[in-house]
Amino acid sequence: MTHKCFISFKTQDHEYKKYIHDELKVDMIDKSLHEPIDSDDEDYIMRKIRENYLSDSTVTIFLIGSKSAENSWFENQNFIKRELQASLYNGVWNTKNGILGVVLPSMTSQIYQGSRTCNHCGGSHNIVKINDDTVIKEFSYNYYIPNDKCAWSFNDRYCVLTTWEDFCKNPNLHIDLAFDKRTSAISLKTKVRP
Repeated sequence: MTHKCFISFKTQDHEYKKYIHDELKVDMIDKSLHEPIDSDDEDYIMRKIRENYLSDSTVTIFLIGSKSAENSWFENQNFIKRELQASLYNGVWNTKNGILGVVLPSMTSQIYQGSRTCNHCGGSHNIVKINDDTVIKEFSYNYYIPNDKCAWSFNDRYCVLTTWEDFCKNPNLHIDLAFDKRTSAISLKTKVRP
């Protein structure tokens, strides 16, 4: 199935966005911004992005690089934060997008940190460091939606996460998984501005 995808990324990660667009065989309609909007007015730029790119997209692909964190000092996160907020918003002129986080190679070891034995259930859980030091809050909250369990299953998360390597092997699978989240039960627990 073809999905309309918007790619949210920091300028430093433009080559990855370009690779998705030019090199991968992805069954998608690219709704991404290819040329910068000629303005210094952030509100105007975001309005144009929402109207012309995000309003009819169905999946947002968030490229998670070394400059994508909430706590990324000296980085302006306004655009990626507002792109994810617009992606999570469900309203009259905008439907909620599925969110796919793609961990770029520079961040793989910082996010995927092996596994540990849980003190609560005795099972083994993967350690996936999705927090303010690795991503913006709009992604981390909707990846780790609060619950009373000792771990999160795929069904407990709205955001889908994968590595760049796995995404490149089968991009359509990951995009489909994010798209399907739009109608799952967990979609009712998302927050636009956590």
